[in-house]
Amino acid sequence: MTAITTPFGFSSTAAEVAEGIDLTGRRVVVTGASSGIGAETARALAGTGAEVTLAVRDTTAGERVAKEITATTGNQEVRAAHLDLADPASVAAFAAAWRGPLHVLVNNAGVMACPEQYTEPGRELQFATNHLGHFALATGLHKALAADGSARIVVVSSTGHQQSPIVWDDVDFAFRRYDPWLAYGQSKTANVLFAVEATRRWAEDNITANALMPGAVHTNLQRHTGGRGSGRVPAHLIKTVEQGAATSVLLATSPLLEGVGGRYFADCNESEVVDRCSGTLDGVARYAVDPDNGRRLWALSRELLAQAG
Repeated sequence: MTAITTPFGFSSTAAEVAEGIDLTGRRVVVTGASSGIGAETARALAGTGAEVTLAVRDTTAGERVAKEITATTGNQEVRAAHLDLADPASVAAFAAAWRGPLHVLVNNAGVMACPEQYTEPGRELQFATNHLGHFALATGLHKALAADGSARIVVVSSTGHQQSPIVWDDVDFAFRRYDPWLAYGQSKTANVLFAVEATRRWAEDNITANALMPGAVHTNLQRHTGGRGSGRVPAHLIKTVEQGAATSVLLATSPLLEGVGGRYFADCNESEVVDRCSGTLDGVARYAVDPDNGRRLWALSRELLAQAG
């Protein structure tokens, strides 16, 4: 399998990646698009002419960003809709309200290294938000994605996935002492495995899913860590928000990704598979792209969502 390489890299911006792309008539959902790289991803996709829905918890903020995007791009087909990924009822309501085909789903929203918290169904918050909520959203929108015939799912993961595989017997830290970074890492591993299994499972529908590391970007995602993530990333490796959104936009739009799925990208290029922690912001752990793990995660996710009612 040949690795995907592109003309873009670390310093590329979302606008540069989207230049010359025409998505007029295409429909896009971006979760967590009221700020940060989600907002910039939505802006770049709106600039291609796509109809863009900002799926956000704070609809006031979402509507403000939607108006800003319309003002800067001239695209009148940008709107905000309520979505709380930690609330299964909210996810179900969003999916049920969707009408017509969906061409691109960008699973961008997330929480990083938060204090120990659990959702009402009893799920650890980072796993519930970063993975389970997006899993329920994608499966709830499956028919809309399948209607397109070549839909793409873009999954924002992180190099943080190298901090933890899925701990199958204790995803909710019922027996382990809670560690915010291990919980984050486990959820980000789940993001990659979702892309692997969704691509395999939905191949007949021509739905592809790819995961990515956006880079180290200072956004609201770091609100639980003093605003600077892990604090271990050298200054020269910190990206702007516009650069951080570039790989998401690439996976959503590039002709080079037509029919390509189940892979992991960083800096707008496919990453190598690694068997040890890479010590860099690149590389995908072998356990995160293991097809057997992908199947197991899918089954576990269905089970956990069924328990939530």
